[in-house]
Amino acid sequence: MGLRHCIDVSAADWIANSRVPWGQLVEFGPAGFPAYARLRFIPDPVREGQDEADVDVGPDWPSERELLGEALQVLRQHTGTADECYFCVWDGWGAEWITDVAALGQPPPGVQLPMVDIGFDDPPRSKNPDRSYFLLRGGVSDFLDPDGAWAEIPEPVEPAFVWPADHAWCVAFDVDPHYAGIGASTAAIDELVRHPGLDVVRAIPDAHQPHYN
Repeated sequence: MGLRHCIDVSAADWIANSRVPWGQLVEFGPAGFPAYARLRFIPDPVREGQDEADVDVGPDWPSERELLGEALQVLRQHTGTADECYFCVWDGWGAEWITDVAALGQPPPGVQLPMVDIGFDDPPRSKNPDRSYFLLRGGVSDFLDPDGAWAEIPEPVEPAFVWPADHAWCVAFDVDPHYAGIGASTAAIDELVRHPGLDVVRAIPDAHQPHYN
């Protein structure tokens, strides 16, 4: 279907208005999924205060985009709306990449693209947002297509949230952690954990998670 900007951002209300604590929400998405996991882009730290720069994974280590794509390849089999998904992209990456994705439902001249806001306050979280996102609509295939619109968006711009219209799963990838949190069915998480090309471990979203300094 191709990526399009969403002028109406209400599709993200289930995330923006979630009652999950802010830190848990941006790392794992909304509550209510049968199972959760962490997709690790690099191994967990092995000592207190360790920096990510101390981790040497070698030149052949796959990029975050490649690993996200591999995970979405699995998750697309666990939704009935793989061709209708939503992607929140943090506005902290800037807006230059928007012009690289042609004809995406731009607002009228002089009208700013609406944002999805997630703040520290109790719902509604639109007050004092700590994260704001552009909302895109498309299919999993739009992220995976090596010749598609997403391929023209420069790394490290990646989606902070990805979910299908039927809410069968949600991938949350905040800018700070070294992993993406995934909420999904037990079957989907089991398949991700078993996947030989991914480093996925089961997680309890409200438990302490390992972080680099």
